[in-house]
Amino acid sequence: MSTTYCDFVRGKGKDTVHRDYHDNEYGFPIDDDNLLFARLILEINQAGLSWETILKKKDNFFKAFDDFNIDKVARYSATKKEKLMQDAGIIRNRLKIEAAVHNAKAIKRIQKETGSFKNWLDRHHPKTKEEWVKLLKLRFGLPVVKL
Repeated sequence: MSTTYCDFVRGKGKDTVHRDYHDNEYGFPIDDDNLLFARLILEINQAGLSWETILKKKDNFFKAFDDFNIDKVARYSATKKEKLMQDAGIIRNRLKIEAAVHNAKAIKRIQKETGSFKNWLDRHHPKTKEEWVKLLKLRFGLPVVKL
């Protein structure tokens, strides 16, 4: 079987996390709310970093964040968040950790209103990137973090 890759992936070499992501995740629909939440949190953690950095740490993120179980993450205590701050396998950024918990709570509210996060996302299609950013900022807001 021959797989054709875009210039970006082809330029990364034979055995990269980009190829695995391209072959198994990129462009594949996601219906599970926990996996949609995972993608949201991984994207948030990518801010200021390369996607390759996130892909290399992806398994660690899933382990550290209880497989991105929305109900569990929404209940994270200060102790759990401090434990995450000590986990070298993930991005140890307090704002990004707080955002994960904040967004889990926001998704729980969305689930209550629309049945699922996926339903909410589907109701808002199609949108431009700028419209999505505006909607997500409006709906999710930013967590308040005391440093």
